[in-house]
Amino acid sequence: MLARVCVLVATFFVMFSSSAVAFVAPAVRMTARSAGALRMMAADAGEKANVAIVTGASRGIGKACALELAQHGVKVVVNYASSADSALAVVEEIKALGSEAVAIKADMSKPEEVEALFKETAAAFKDPVNILVNNAGITKDGLVMTMKPEAWQAVIDINLSGVFYASKAAASVMLRARRGRIINMASVVGQIGNPGQANYAAAKGGVLGLTKANAKEFAARGVTVNAVCPGFIESDMTEKLDLDGIKKAIPLGRLGRASEVAGMVRFLAVDPAAAYITGHSFDVDGGIAIGST
Repeated sequence: MLARVCVLVATFFVMFSSSAVAFVAPAVRMTARSAGALRMMAADAGEKANVAIVTGASRGIGKACALELAQHGVKVVVNYASSADSALAVVEEIKALGSEAVAIKADMSKPEEVEALFKETAAAFKDPVNILVNNAGITKDGLVMTMKPEAWQAVIDINLSGVFYASKAAASVMLRARRGRIINMASVVGQIGNPGQANYAAAKGGVLGLTKANAKEFAARGVTVNAVCPGFIESDMTEKLDLDGIKKAIPLGRLGRASEVAGMVRFLAVDPAAAYITGHSFDVDGGIAIGST
């Protein structure tokens, strides 16, 4: 019985750990000229430029979000914890699209580093940050009976406390400017649970609660807060699995793409139609969580 549970854990790990390793599928991209034109149009209209911090943006879903925002004229801070070369490569991709970007290192579990991240962002761009994508996250899976306290705490520190620290730092800027959008990367596992991921499920469930609380707290100043919940996302790990059974559990019958998650993030971050949306979570999961909430 335990062996069967462990197999399930390994399978579901791939499903819900996609933010770190998700494969970015090819997408139609704006040219550098068109991305630059968006910024020029905003400047001509007297609007402030969009500046985004995307945490954990050196790869996977975070990278996809950074590129998607850049395609729509957003200046991007590519945050990373250890993968400097990968982060710098993302910066170069963004510059090739005609937008501006910098890579800034910060461990999101450490409040002092989060504060430094926002100070460095302010120094890098003349316009204040008005978009925060809380994407950074880790996994340390294990059954409850064998999970060590440090494994529990490490996931909570980054996946939940890190979102709190970054949101607090962003709020100090956005509330003063009466302008801002915060998007938290949660997961459907935060809604439906998952064996072997008590720490991850608790953290992502906490992110959903934090999203609602902050949305109510920040709304009076025009700052929106929403969450995105990915399901099965294409990655290097999922390519190695027998996906027939997994796909049968997904109503749409396929895995998602990082670009599809990024598209939802972009909508919530910059689309005028999202200006009246706050305190909600949006599943990008092919329908796997239907009926769970």
